Amino acid sequence: MAPLTPTRSRTRRRAALLAAGLLLPLPLLGGCGGDHDGGGRITPQDIGAAARPRVADGGTLTWAVDALPSTLNAFQTDADSATQRVTGAVLPSLFTTDGRGRPQRNPDYLRSAEVVQREPHQVVVYKLNPRAVWSNGKPLTAADFEAQWKALRGKDSAYWAAHNTGYDRIDHVERGADDHEVKVTFARGCADWPALFTPLYPKAVTGSADDFNDGARNDLKLSAGPFRVADRDEKQGTLTLARSPKWWGEPAKLDRLVLRALPRTERAAALAAGKLDLADVGAADAGRIASANKPAKQDRGDKPPAAAAARPAALRGIVVRKSLEPAYTQLALNGASGPLADERVRRAVARAIDRRAIAKSVLGPLGLPVDPLGSHLFLSGQEGYEDNSDAIGGPDPKAAQALLAEAGWKRAEGDGRKTAADGRPGAGRTLGLRPGPAAGPVPSDDSADPEEAADSLADDAAFAADDSLDDGTGPDGKPAADGNRAAAAPVRMKNGKKLTLRFVVPVSAGTDSLRSVADRIARRLDAVGIGTEVTKVGDAGFFKDHIAAGSYDLALYSWPATPYPATDARPLYAKPQPAADGSLVVEQNYTRVGTDRIDQLFDQASTELDEEASRDLASRADARIWSLAGSIPLYQRPQLVAARKTVVNAGAFGLATPRYQDIGFRRK
Repeated sequence: MAPLTPTRSRTRRRAALLAAGLLLPLPLLGGCGGDHDGGGRITPQDIGAAARPRVADGGTLTWAVDALPSTLNAFQTDADSATQRVTGAVLPSLFTTDGRGRPQRNPDYLRSAEVVQREPHQVVVYKLNPRAVWSNGKPLTAADFEAQWKALRGKDSAYWAAHNTGYDRIDHVERGADDHEVKVTFARGCADWPALFTPLYPKAVTGSADDFNDGARNDLKLSAGPFRVADRDEKQGTLTLARSPKWWGEPAKLDRLVLRALPRTERAAALAAGKLDLADVGAADAGRIASANKPAKQDRGDKPPAAAAARPAALRGIVVRKSLEPAYTQLALNGASGPLADERVRRAVARAIDRRAIAKSVLGPLGLPVDPLGSHLFLSGQEGYEDNSDAIGGPDPKAAQALLAEAGWKRAEGDGRKTAADGRPGAGRTLGLRPGPAAGPVPSDDSADPEEAADSLADDAAFAADDSLDDGTGPDGKPAADGNRAAAAPVRMKNGKKLTLRFVVPVSAGTDSLRSVADRIARRLDAVGIGTEVTKVGDAGFFKDHIAAGSYDLALYSWPATPYPATDARPLYAKPQPAADGSLVVEQNYTRVGTDRIDQLFDQASTELDEEASRDLASRADARIWSLAGSIPLYQRPQLVAARKTVVNAGAFGLATPRYQDIGFRRK
C-alpha cells in the first residue's frame, strides 16, 4: 500500500465527521444544480410543524449536541455539526434547502441571485436585501464577499481553510450597480455557484489569516441572523444563543436556544428529568420513549397491567420524530491491493449481499421506507435521483460465485472450517456480536403482536435482540430449507491462499445497527465462499488507523448527501493519483478505485450551467461508480429525534434546512 497523501484539509474535515463509521452532519461544502420532480419517494420531515401564530413568544429550548463546537468558523477543518447548528442560526445563509433538498434563495438576505452572463465568463449578480445588516448595524456588502473569497480560494496557505472548492473558480468579486449589489465573475464555469457564500462571514472574520484562524473559535462578535452568540459555559457544557435585537426578519420565537453537550447514552434520562427539550437519540431510546407513550391495555379486571405501570411516566411527555438523514451508509471495498484489487472480486461481493434485506433490517422496525439507496450522488426524492444500481446488478449468489471463479478463486472442498450446529460458519470469523437463536424459522420484521405495536418504534428493543438474524436464504439466493440460515460454501483458494477479507467494524456506543449489518454481510459472503476476518475498532482508531490509512478490505461508514453533488461528491470518487514522492493522493476516495472517465464526467457536470444536463452527467458518473463496485450504498440513515411534545418546528428535518426563527413551544 502506497503511503496516504490525501488533500489534507479535506480529509481532516471529513475525519472529524466520521466517528466509528457514524457520520455527524456537516455544513454544506462550498461548491462550484433545479425543475423536475426527484426520482424515488421522499420521506417527509417530522418537526411538529406549526404556523407562527400557534408558536408561543419566548422561552428557552435546550438542544443536545455531542460536544460544544471547537470552532465557529464553518470553513475550518475542525468544524462539526454543532458549528453548523450555530452558524445556521446566527449567520447569513444565502441559499437554504427545501424538503426535497433543493436549493432555495433566502429572501431574508437576497432579493435575487442569478447568472447574468455565461460567455466568455460566467457572471453571477447577487442583489442583497437592503435591510440585511450585521449586528453592529453595518450592511452586508461586496467587501464581505470579497474577503471570504480571498480567504477560501486556496492561494494563501496562511488561512487554515478546510477546502477551496468553488471559490478557486472565481476570478474576481466586486461591487455591482450599488452598495446592495455584488458581482462575481468566474474564471471557470461553476454549476453549483449557489453553494458559495453560505454561511457568509463578516470581513472582520475573513479579512486576515489571524482573524480567520482564531477570531471565530469560541465567539462571533458580529452576526446577522435571528440569534446571536450570547454565552459559552465550558463547565456546564452549554452554548447559549439569544434572540438578536438587530434581526430584520420575522423575530425568533424563542428568547434563548441553548446547545448542551451530552453523550447519547445520557439523553433519555435528561429528557425525562426536564434538562433537555430536543435530542438526537438511538433506536433503543426511541423504542423506550415510544413504549412509554403507548396506551395502557386494560385486563379483564380493568386494572393496568404491570408492564404499563412500569413504564417511565416522565417519558410520556416526550415524542419521537423520525425521518431519514441527508446521509447514507455504504459498504466500502478497498481496491488498492489484495483480492479486491480485482474488479471481478469486488463485483462478486456486491452480487453476494442483499441490499434490500439490509435496508429492511435497519429501517423497517422504525416504520421508515425500506428501499435500498440506488445512487451515490442523490437521495431518493431529491432532484436528479435515479436508481443506477442495475449497473452492478441485484443479489445473485450464483453470479457472485461465477465471478470469483473467473478471477481464479476456486472451490476448496473440505476446507475444515468449523460450523455451528445449524450449519452456519462458526470459527471461520469472529464478530463478537449477539448470538442468534437456534436453527428454525427466521422471524419477519413485522412479527410483533399487532395489539402491542401501537408505535413501530415501541418494538425496537425486541427487534434489537433479533436483528442479527440472517434473511433465511441459501447460497443460491433462494429460501433455505425450513427457513434456516444460509450455510457456508466451501472456502475459495488461489495460489494456495484462502479468500479472506479484513472487515473493520465499529464497536463504540450507538453502532449496534452497523454491527448487525456487518454480521448480515459476513454471512452472505460466507455463503459464496468469501471468508471475513473482523476487526472491532473504537472511535479513536476507526477512521485514522483504518479508513484513511487504507488498512481494511471491507468497512461500513457514512457520507453526507448534498444539493451540489457534481462538485461536492467528486473528491469521494476521484481516481487516485501518484504523487512525486511515490505516495498516493486519494483525496477522499478511501476505496481507492476510480477512472479518468468518471473524473471527466464530474468535471463536465460541475461546469455545465444547464441544470438538467448537469444532473444527467452526474447520473452517468454514478452508473460508472456502481460498475466499479468500490462503494455499495446500502440505505439512507434513519433520523430519530426525541422532543418534548410542546416543541414545534424542530425535530427530524430530513433534507430541509431548519428555520430557526420558527422553532419554539406550542402556544397554550
